[in-house]
Amino acid sequence: MKLKSILTLTAFALFLIAAVSTIALHSPEHTDEAAPTEAAAETTAPVRTLTITAAGDCTFGTDINADPDLGFDSYARQYGYDYFFENVRSIFEEDDLTIINFEGTLSDRGEREDKQFAFRGDPSYVNILTGSSVEAANLANNHSSDYGAVSLTDTQQYLSDAGILTCRGSDNVTITEINGIKVGLVGINYLNDQMKTELDASIRSASELGAELIILSIHWGVEKATAPNEEQIEAAHRAIDLGADLVIGTHPHVLQGVEKYNGRYILYSLGNFSFGGNNAPSDMDTAIFRQTFTLTSDGLSDDDNYELIPCRISSAEGYNNYQPTPAEGSEKDRIEEKLNGYSAELGISELKFR
Repeated sequence: MKLKSILTLTAFALFLIAAVSTIALHSPEHTDEAAPTEAAAETTAPVRTLTITAAGDCTFGTDINADPDLGFDSYARQYGYDYFFENVRSIFEEDDLTIINFEGTLSDRGEREDKQFAFRGDPSYVNILTGSSVEAANLANNHSSDYGAVSLTDTQQYLSDAGILTCRGSDNVTITEINGIKVGLVGINYLNDQMKTELDASIRSASELGAELIILSIHWGVEKATAPNEEQIEAAHRAIDLGADLVIGTHPHVLQGVEKYNGRYILYSLGNFSFGGNNAPSDMDTAIFRQTFTLTSDGLSDDDNYELIPCRISSAEGYNNYQPTPAEGSEKDRIEEKLNGYSAELGISELKFR
């Protein structure tokens, strides 16, 4: 009987110990309970944002056949480097990345190509960009080697030495990290038959190099045309299908409309900006585009967080003084109405303006 009693008591004691252990394991104070939650928190991707500003054609120089007294160089000598972006500098300083189309060369070497207009600026003009918070320049355009191949090489070198990012074709796809986001910069001169064929490969290259956000600068279309042609639309849609997150168009020297395709924006033409190529262009309207991208664990947000800032390429009336300036009053209203009209044809009934 004693043995049976002892065995019974022992079994009961073991039962109590097991029960207490089970309760302890499921207690809120048990340290293992919090571990899965902490691990899940560690694997959740943080929300990251990046604000990009885009402006149109910048030509820092004047053709040798133009009147030198009215040209870009005379303004540079008289007013200095900070003059040109004085009225837009604060806008460029607000963002994380400002990109322009650099249409011309910075060099003191080479022979002028046999063409109607050719542009070569003093290498010191790189200070116009660095002094006004411009961090990137597209070099894929029809004036990037106006003084031969050496002038393009020099331009790339001067910009790079100054810390300005560049993009041009499949050989110059740039990846940079900003705010923890890997940004791919791709530049294509779609007027060049050879470089046109590099569009697909360049975007894929940016993706393969780890870009989480791909910005395409593309030189295309017809000068003075206020609407994109079928070739532009086809190329823009293909670029987005391949992975581009923003398409910035230049070359027509006038504004064209904005389209939203598969959640991504296409700026068919931003027009001229600080443009030394003409001291009295017939159309001096331009615009700055600003977009803030938000990346979450689900990818890029489709949040329409953008704005357009209507501008004039000159702060003077009736002629180009190469100093782009935000438009005000009735001029601002007029440019907004123009852009809304152009964009309505592309599916956007009303744009967002600052």
